Amino acid sequence: CTLDSEVALRVGGDFYFDPQPGDSPINLVLIAGGVGINPLFSILLHIADLHGYQEGKGNGYKLGTVNLYYSAKNTSEFLFKKNILGLMNTFPGKITCCFHVTQQRSQICKELQPHVTGK
Repeated sequence: CTLDSEVALRVGGDFYFDPQPGDSPINLVLIAGGVGINPLFSILLHIADLHGYQEGKGNGYKLGTVNLYYSAKNTSEFLFKKNILGLMNTFPGKITCCFHVTQQRSQICKELQPHVTGK
């Protein structure tokens, strides 16, 4: 987002992301903490499937970018971290993630280091 961008925010409850062919592209920002990643990870997988489908078929889906911000006490509490890193590698520039730790005491593995902020 940039200054003066229009933003829609949805917190909790029943939510989903179901773009249709021909819809204008939407850039998503997904924010998760701890196990709250579960529904957002499902959305992320759906978007990855659509990106793969779009590239293979030219089916009219116009997808924007997805930026996931995921916070936990330490890197061992990040669920799906290998899957998320895999999606970032498969769809560079389309799917990104910033992991944030609040109580990290040990060394962060090299694979996660470029994507981790916090203590």
